[in-house]
Amino acid sequence: MPAVPPDSAAAAAPLLTREQVLRALRQVAREGRPLPPGTVYELVYRGRRYPPRAVAELAYRLATGNPAAHWPRAAGAPTNALLESLDFTISTKRPVLTSGSGPDGEETARQQAEDLYTGLPKEDPEAPVTGRPASATQAAEPTAPYAPPAYSRAEALAELFIDEPSLDAALAGLTRRRNLLLQGPPGTGKTFLARRLAWLLLGAQDERRVELVQFHPSYGYEDFMLGFRPDAEGRFHLVPGVLPLLCQRAAADPARPYFLLIDEVNRGNVPRIFGELLLLLEADKRGPAHALRLPYAPPEMPRFFVPDNLYVIGTLNLADRSLAPLDYALRRRFAFVQLQPQFGERLRVHLAAQGVPAPLIERLCRRMTALNQTIADDPELGPDFEIGHSYFCQPPKNEPAEAWLRLVLEQEIGPLLADYWREQPAIAAAQLRKLLA
Repeated sequence: MPAVPPDSAAAAAPLLTREQVLRALRQVAREGRPLPPGTVYELVYRGRRYPPRAVAELAYRLATGNPAAHWPRAAGAPTNALLESLDFTISTKRPVLTSGSGPDGEETARQQAEDLYTGLPKEDPEAPVTGRPASATQAAEPTAPYAPPAYSRAEALAELFIDEPSLDAALAGLTRRRNLLLQGPPGTGKTFLARRLAWLLLGAQDERRVELVQFHPSYGYEDFMLGFRPDAEGRFHLVPGVLPLLCQRAAADPARPYFLLIDEVNRGNVPRIFGELLLLLEADKRGPAHALRLPYAPPEMPRFFVPDNLYVIGTLNLADRSLAPLDYALRRRFAFVQLQPQFGERLRVHLAAQGVPAPLIERLCRRMTALNQTIADDPELGPDFEIGHSYFCQPPKNEPAEAWLRLVLEQEIGPLLADYWREQPAIAAAQLRKLLA
């Protein structure tokens, strides 16, 4: 029988699978084993560079179970072609980087662009072989046991300044629309309530599934959705914002709700920040069927979508005259809950439990109610400028209640009144004197 030419033997060798190569990369990352450096080409994966033939040989040994097996293909084009057919990137070696060294900026940026989507999962060479997609592994719970404190309706009603029907209405709006805006005068506990609504639907004070951001005039689409940002060396990379990262976590854990809390929604340029989210926020536009391509996304990347288990709760301050009102396109996608100052029985009970004397509580509630009525009746102000109860919810334990209340009125309420009546300072001074009398 004639001898088989070496090239034919190589061609007859069993081809590797992508999973076998990934297994080799995992082992290299896990053990930190050195590989003989490549000469011309490198396999680039997740921002790291490896010698292609050495990786292929290790994968071949693991696949055959023979630690002494030799990779039958030559270095260069024969090996590179096989690895590229398995969807690995082969590039020319860069002299400034060694095999398996720190992140390569361009490839890291490309991988980050892939990972920000909630489409098909991507493999992670450093993850253990578990039989599950790597994206699910990355978004999984930490290995250390963690049991967040439970949170019940009774606890919510005990610390919130709204009654049970109002709480039920807020929860109903959130579950119906998936998006809720809490609006009201300053100091009415909007952010406090937003977090408690998330805890109620979670059934626990689980901050791992709650993300809080605050909009401001400098906050933009690139911070919230996707944009280019410089690294320490001044090179720009495509970096996902808050929302895609949270969507990725939620999509990997569809059985449980996730929450995005947006404080001071109207302090930012909302249409510019939200971008495609204006469409994807709608309750009936959730999921992969309604996915869109983001403007900065590479064309080969999966489209972006908002998973059905993501809830958005925003807070809206109506008293800031420097802010533009929300447009109707955004309003149509949210349920709205109006919060009012609460200087009634709930605040009285709360302050009494904090040790504030009853006569002082009665005087505070009566005078603040009268002040809010004056503000509401003023044609230049109105109900949106009333003053909320949260200014008075935390009396100190080691300070006389009378002195505490006077300082709050002088240092917090007084300057606010001066701003309200900046063109009529006499009115502001008269109202402050009534509070302090």
